[in-house]
Amino acid sequence: MRQKIIFATILFLSFPLITQAEELSLGDFSVDKVQEVIGSPLFFHFSGQKIAVEKNSLLGWIRIRPSLKINSGYDSEAENINFSPSSHPSLTIYFRFLTQIRDRYHTKISTRLSVDEVSLKKYLENAQNETRVNPENAKLTFSEGKVSAFAVSKNGFEINPEKSLEKIRSELEKNPYAKDIEIETNIMKPEVSSSDVAQYGIKELIATGISNFRGSPKNRIHNIGVGAKRFNGVLIKPGEEFSFIKTLGPVDKSTGYLPELVIKVDKTIPEYGGGMCQVSTTCFRAALNAGLKITARTNHAYPVQYYAPQGTDATVYIPNPDLRFVNDTPGYILIQTHIEGTQLTFDFYGTKDGRETKLVGPTITSRGAGGAMKTVLYQEVYGADGNLIRKSEFKSSYDSPSKYPHPGEEKITEKPSDWSSKEWKEYKKANGL
Repeated sequence: MRQKIIFATILFLSFPLITQAEELSLGDFSVDKVQEVIGSPLFFHFSGQKIAVEKNSLLGWIRIRPSLKINSGYDSEAENINFSPSSHPSLTIYFRFLTQIRDRYHTKISTRLSVDEVSLKKYLENAQNETRVNPENAKLTFSEGKVSAFAVSKNGFEINPEKSLEKIRSELEKNPYAKDIEIETNIMKPEVSSSDVAQYGIKELIATGISNFRGSPKNRIHNIGVGAKRFNGVLIKPGEEFSFIKTLGPVDKSTGYLPELVIKVDKTIPEYGGGMCQVSTTCFRAALNAGLKITARTNHAYPVQYYAPQGTDATVYIPNPDLRFVNDTPGYILIQTHIEGTQLTFDFYGTKDGRETKLVGPTITSRGAGGAMKTVLYQEVYGADGNLIRKSEFKSSYDSPSKYPHPGEEKITEKPSDWSSKEWKEYKKANGL
């Protein structure tokens, strides 16, 4: 009992005061009852999920303040002839300033619990970010002149800190020992809903981008297929800036990718997702052909055979460089991707606004040793009246492939039977053969 009195006094003198408006009082408890409140997890339930609030987290927003109360009918342990309140400095301070001499032996120890609502709200805000489930857009397809959903949309949800705080306050006021509390959430609607496909006004094919990955190793072919599926059925709003990296999402083992060669710094090394530049290059070509405004594009470090003609490629790597462009048409654009043999295609569907696009180039402006080169490509976009709306220039500077060694990569030394002479010539230049 003596230790309890000393411990209680120290805590009583050391805890800062918090205004009543910021706290919810749970009442006074014995030591055993305090352990019942904080000794086992409290579970917050929401949308089929639950959070286990362990003791360390509870102590972040439950305040424990020992309370010393004067009760003339109570004989405290201090009356034991072997212990006097004045024998301990902490108790001496308490009794000297806060009690009268006759009350020293009638002091009852209890523990006051309260909820610091400011700290609890911060806890709920952190939980909101950690448990948020984002909505999933419907994936659309264009077939036989109409749009339909091949993957339905799904609502998302997140914790509502304000309403949850009210719910927790109400439950704990009724029962401080509550261990299961249902908290409140916000429903998050997807931008593209399965039920709204007709409103997007997608009527026709407006542009196509094509690339060929013939000669790719097995893992690269696999990655291209996985990456291309991420874009199939994606909808771009009018005026929206499309980000390839954002739409692609995480690229690692957990998302289905295999290790394959990527260009990194001054070498070519295997990483999960090698081959994504085949997907971004094809997407870039479709955006060029659609006459869209390209806002971010970077060429590869050296000429890559899969991206001929050189100057029409777009490299990506999380988080940068990215491929970005703006849907500056008056309607939505639906992306469809498909693979036939070794040919990857990006089709852009929407509503034609009368614009016409002319690509000039790419033109090789200079050549260097070992396959190095520079190219330039122009995108000219004309309105329905025939007047030039925009002329964009895309310069590319490629280093020699020999400066980026390929560990373990086998080069083709004889022309495949299904390659054209032009393709074989470009491959040999790119690989220093």
